[in-house]
Amino acid sequence: MGELRCQGHRIRYDEYGEGDQALVLIHGLLMNRRMFEPLGPALAERGNRVVCIDLLGHGDSDQPEDLRLYSMPLFARQITALLDHLGLEKAVVGGTSLGANVALELAVRDPDRVEGLFIEMPVLDNALAAVAAFFSPILLGLRLGRPAFEITARVASALPRTTFLVDLGLDWVRRRPGPSVAVLEGLLLGETAPHRDERERITQPTLIVGHQRDPVHPFSDSGMLADELPQSRLVEASSILEWRVAPKRLTEELAGFLDEVWARSGQNLHPSHRANGNGRRPGAAVGG
Repeated sequence: MGELRCQGHRIRYDEYGEGDQALVLIHGLLMNRRMFEPLGPALAERGNRVVCIDLLGHGDSDQPEDLRLYSMPLFARQITALLDHLGLEKAVVGGTSLGANVALELAVRDPDRVEGLFIEMPVLDNALAAVAAFFSPILLGLRLGRPAFEITARVASALPRTTFLVDLGLDWVRRRPGPSVAVLEGLLLGETAPHRDERERITQPTLIVGHQRDPVHPFSDSGMLADELPQSRLVEASSILEWRVAPKRLTEELAGFLDEVWARSGQNLHPSHRANGNGRRPGAAVGG
């Protein structure tokens, strides 16, 4: 685990692999970098350098209880600081839900640092009502039930880590309510994603992954984003759980996309990727 200082606060990250073919993965809201523990090593084995960050207020990074520190522009600034810290001029940047939106924010605000985008379950225009309906009761409950949630978080934090899926759920319970309230209030008071006219100016190659039957991450948002971005490809997951319980297909999609980005940027590929002599996996289609 590595760390850096950004805006006076400690930011933690994990790193798998090495080199300049870097992918930065950003977790979902109130989650942490451990949600990518299976994916990071799998992509590193394919010759990529994978960096999984804990945004401020999440995971092992500092968790100040100040809503003014939590916004999409400030989260994007933390990714820029991470790239500077690692000595990376550019990287493919992406993530899930909140992480997807932060990647879009970075592409709008600091496009020269973004080689490509990986967007899983973006939260855009069609999700706003569902987001308010889902997170407002959680915010109210955390405020009113703070003493009980403090005890629950301490008990859950004392439990040993076990299987990936169990810990993915327990990490929500392990969170202290104070920082969670600050994060939710900060994000709900600000913009959740770049405006459509800003998104339409994003030209980097983009892999978008969405799924049906989730009002907080509606597939219509993924489809809309694919229509907005000229160099994008949309992949439909069977459900929100596919990448967590049967990841092979989607991991192959992402690995192939990264191969295409590195080939397009002129970077040398890992020897295991050169089976067909042109820098792409057999059968891989270039996005866009």
